[in-house]
Amino acid sequence: MQRFQDKTVIVTGAGSGIGKATAKRFIDEGATVAMFGNSDKVEKAAGEFLEGKAIPVRVDVRNSESVKAAIDMIAEKTGRIDVLCNNAGVAVMADPEDHSDEDWHKVLDTNVDGMFFCARAAIRHLEKTGGSIVNTSSVSGTGGDWGMVAYNTSKGGVSNMTRALALDLGKKGIRVNAVAPSLTDTNLAEGIMEDKDKLAKFEERMPLDPPEQPEDIAAVIAFLASDDARMVTGAVLPVDGGVTASNGQPPIG
Repeated sequence: MQRFQDKTVIVTGAGSGIGKATAKRFIDEGATVAMFGNSDKVEKAAGEFLEGKAIPVRVDVRNSESVKAAIDMIAEKTGRIDVLCNNAGVAVMADPEDHSDEDWHKVLDTNVDGMFFCARAAIRHLEKTGGSIVNTSSVSGTGGDWGMVAYNTSKGGVSNMTRALALDLGKKGIRVNAVAPSLTDTNLAEGIMEDKDKLAKFEERMPLDPPEQPEDIAAVIAFLASDDARMVTGAVLPVDGGVTASNGQPPIG
């Protein structure tokens, strides 16, 4: 299946986890992928893929000027941008009274500002190709979690940003959707994956066997970005093993 042959895709946070799996999925389907990241992990990850199909780009999504420069550079280099996958994100676990200003801003600046900066910079390029944006939100954007107030706030923002952008950009021919994963086996979830008690709570809440794999999320991102979803916009699609089917509540009994 080559749904993205001769197309250019940008994936942020592409050095590991969902971002890396998403880059691989698009490359496997024929795309050239610009892999954005703010550490040397992105160069290492790009080196694992077919030469010429992965372009590593060091960029801090929190800096709007560097984001615009990077996106314009990719458009000039490849001649087009067809898909933006806004995946870069961070999480900090802390009780509200222990949340530092620095940690609060790090989460919101990356997860919300960074996604908006990338979307804004990509609009004029995506309008030319009738492209799409897929944001990585979270089931944490649909309800609260203990000890994750900044992350929950940011992902609620991502989900509603997705809906608002879909309304504003639809007439430009740009679709905007989001995936909302639950517990996924990535570096971001290491604290939960290594805690047997916390992992057991997720196993109670998730009808399908947790944890999700990054490839599970990447497959749905590719669907939303493809022409198979040409009439889908403004959707925040749970890819959560069924957590939201029960409002995230554990089984009774």
